Amino acid sequence: MREIAFIKQNKEKWLEFELAIFGKAKKNPDELANLYIQMMNDLSYAQTYYPKSKTVVYLNHLASQIYQKIYKTKRTDSNQIIDFFKIDVPLLVYEYKRYLLYAFALFFVTVSIGVLSARYDQDFVRLILGDEYVNMTMANIKKGNPMAVYGSGSNWGSFIGITVNNLFVGAKCYFYGIFAGIGTFSIFLQNCIMLGSFQYFFYEQGVFWKSVRGIWIHGAMEIFAIVIETTAGFILGASILFPKTFSRINSFKIGFKNSFKIFLSTFPFTISAGFLEGFITRYSIDMPNWLSSLIILATLALISFYYLIYPFMVHKKIHSLTAKNL
Repeated sequence: MREIAFIKQNKEKWLEFELAIFGKAKKNPDELANLYIQMMNDLSYAQTYYPKSKTVVYLNHLASQIYQKIYKTKRTDSNQIIDFFKIDVPLLVYEYKRYLLYAFALFFVTVSIGVLSARYDQDFVRLILGDEYVNMTMANIKKGNPMAVYGSGSNWGSFIGITVNNLFVGAKCYFYGIFAGIGTFSIFLQNCIMLGSFQYFFYEQGVFWKSVRGIWIHGAMEIFAIVIETTAGFILGASILFPKTFSRINSFKIGFKNSFKIFLSTFPFTISAGFLEGFITRYSIDMPNWLSSLIILATLALISFYYLIYPFMVHKKIHSLTAKNL
């Protein structure tokens, strides 16, 4: 069957799916389940005969939206917060995985720009970090404690102040996506260039490993969370720029709802990073290498698993269960 005939044959049914998703046509769980099965059949057919078509992208999006609506309807007796992190977010991350790829690619490119700029321009680090911070850090390096800045203030005061600041930066990365993604790009660019120049500064001063042992105790989750928040901002911007088959307003509604869930999912990691920075990083100078390395690897493994591996596991499990019911 030609693709245009396939679309024409199923167009009315897909419009019914859209009405069910947006709540304009009330469906009970059984009706929604039946719609989901039909949608999976159409999606499988399209993937087989039109693998590179926009029809596949459209049907895959509808199928994921219908599944979430079914699951939300049926889980009234379960803990919705647990389900949010266990099911909703992983499915959304899988659905928008290409935006996560874009964010990571941008991260590595812009951090490299920061490193190269600091290497070839002696004034770049001071321009980015400020004279006061650079002078203070160089004085701390001479005293043998390059991470001394993290020891200032009380544990709780540092934890609260740092966490609030990191949540604010993450919110800017996300909400600035409403400016067609350009705002998100700008905020992320600034932070990544700063990170690259910051890390090269410690390398240049001969205390690179000491800085890694200290900074990345909290930085593994903090920086990774910013990448995820940037991903959410790109999704929000793309929903405005590329509405596909939806009207622009409906595309924005879907994009905002889904990207906001991904953005919210970073909060536990950002708060955990703030706790580590306020209570643990300050003691990194006296910490055994194996312990600081263990903390860095454990935190990086945790957040990497949740956003890079677990979504594929959830997606595979759901499709396996669906296949058994067909």
